[in-house]
Formats: sequence, C-alpha cells, structure tokens
Amino acid sequence: MTEEEFDANYADALENILVAMAENSEIAPEKFYNMACLIENLRFFSPVLYCAILKGKK
Repeated sequence: MTEEEFDANYADALENILVAMAENSEIAPEKFYNMACLIENLRFFSPVLYCAILKGKK
C-alpha cells in the first residue's frame, strides 16, 4: 500500500467515525464537537502513522 492509499483509507476511516458519532443519539452535541476536533486533528498524523507501520513491518 502506498502512502497516498494509506492516507485516503485513513481519512475515510476517520470520516466514518464522525458519521457514526453524528448518527448516535446518545452523544451530546458539545462532546461531539470536541471529539470531531480531535479526530480532525488526527488526520494530520497520517504520514507519521504510515512510517511507523512500515518500520514495524521490517
């Protein structure tokens, strides 16, 4: 898997988490906002995670 493919899959997974949280009626709106910000910030760590996974496989 290339870094671009990993990045696309990672972004898709984070988006799916946000959608699942948004559709869950048990999640308070203020907590959703905080978690959405956290998950959005995780998006920037995609290259770091990709490199860590590659090093772990070696």
